[in-house]
Order: sequence, then C-alpha cells, then structure tokens
Amino acid sequence: MNESRTLSALTAQQVIISMAPESRDPAEQSLNLEVQDKIMAAATTSRLSRVFSAFDRDDDGKISAAELRLCMKAALGEDVSAEDADDLVASVDTDGDGLLSQEEFMKLVQADKLDEEERCRGLKEAFGMYEMKGEGCITPLSLKRMLSKLGSHQEIDECKAMICRFDLNGDGVLSFEEFKTMMDA
Repeated sequence: MNESRTLSALTAQQVIISMAPESRDPAEQSLNLEVQDKIMAAATTSRLSRVFSAFDRDDDGKISAAELRLCMKAALGEDVSAEDADDLVASVDTDGDGLLSQEEFMKLVQADKLDEEERCRGLKEAFGMYEMKGEGCITPLSLKRMLSKLGSHQEIDECKAMICRFDLNGDGVLSFEEFKTMMDA
C-alpha cells in the first residue's frame, strides 16, 4: 500500500522543479534551498488543488477510490488494485464517508511529502560524511578518504570513475543533487 500511496503524491510533486542555479558555496546552496522551499510551498497548494480537480471526475468535490484508481492509471501508467485504492482513501478519510475531500487529499499527499523530506534529511547526512569540508561537493579525494574509513581502499582513479558515472554536469565532483541521483540508481 505504501507504494500506491507514494504514487498518488508523485504527480503533484513531479510538477515542482528546481528553479535556482547550482552553486558551489554552501551558504548560497542553503539559501537557494530555502528559496526553493518557499516557492514550492506557495505553488504546491495551487497545484494540488488543480490535481484534486482533475482527479474529481464527477465534480462532486470528493474523490472516490475508483476515481483515484482511474487517474493514477492515466497520470502514472500504474494499475492500482481496488483494495489499495480503498486503503489509500481510508488512511486519510477522517469523516468516514469513503471519499477524499480536498483537505483529506492534501493530507494524503503531504504525508508522502514528509516521508520524502525525512529521506532527504538522511541523504544530506550521508552526503555530509562524504563531502569535502567547505566545498559542498564530493571530490574523488573525499570519496577515497571516506571509503578508506569504511574499510574499502580504492585508488583515486577508481574514485574518479565512480564519480564520473553520476557527474551530470561534468565538473569532476558530485553535488548533492547528483548524489541523490546516484542513491536513487
């Protein structure tokens, strides 16, 4: 059921993209993340309202489990079982009517957003262990040092090759976004 619950929040979260340019300065990166969070918060409610309206096929102000299944299939190409859709609705259906109001739909999406935020915090902690202090990135040398601490002794060329696989902008180091991509692979 958690997988289906995550899928329901995906459409809304996929429309929000990063707007600030990447910076190497950790203070500037932190400021960029704060700005991005504010932009995302302002845009999220409006976008979620539009997503809710799209899911509410019969315009009754509620989303049934059947509407949820239909829209998840159309939006994500995922077949969700009737049981999973019922479980999703029941997980946030505070008034017990078997339908999702807009407020309940927001709770469903926000619960998954909190799970994602918790995951992101964990990734930031892991990134901090590998990054070159003060650089805001993982360099071949910082990767080599951390792997050595973990008992895996790699040559610098091997570390460069590891980084190269996920170095999307070709600068020879891993930013946090590239690190997230690597961890999702």
